[in-house]
Amino acid sequence: MPLYLSRFSYTPETWARLIGHPEDRAKAAQSYIESVGGKLHGFWYAFGTHDGYNLWEAPDNVSMSAVALAISGGGALSSFETTVLLTVGETAEALRKAERVKYRAPGS
Repeated sequence: MPLYLSRFSYTPETWARLIGHPEDRAKAAQSYIESVGGKLHGFWYAFGTHDGYNLWEAPDNVSMSAVALAISGGGALSSFETTVLLTVGETAEALRKAERVKYRAPGS
């Protein structure tokens, strides 16, 4: 199954709610991905541009997109970005296929 890396940031209101009622949001994230047949591999908070990161496994892009849409539509986040991760093998396959692509630079 494909892996996905998500970066998220909470709204100030969400942080205020969590300060008043601390909870393990990894459990919620796990239930979201499991509802589409996936798995949560990690949930981390961070300092910096984003408040946290998730590493997910999902059956396909549509399933991961459904989770991302549901989370984004919930209103607790100010940002949510997801990147599809490729294995080394998938990248090697893409490199072999790229050889067959006849790219033409603009204006050439």
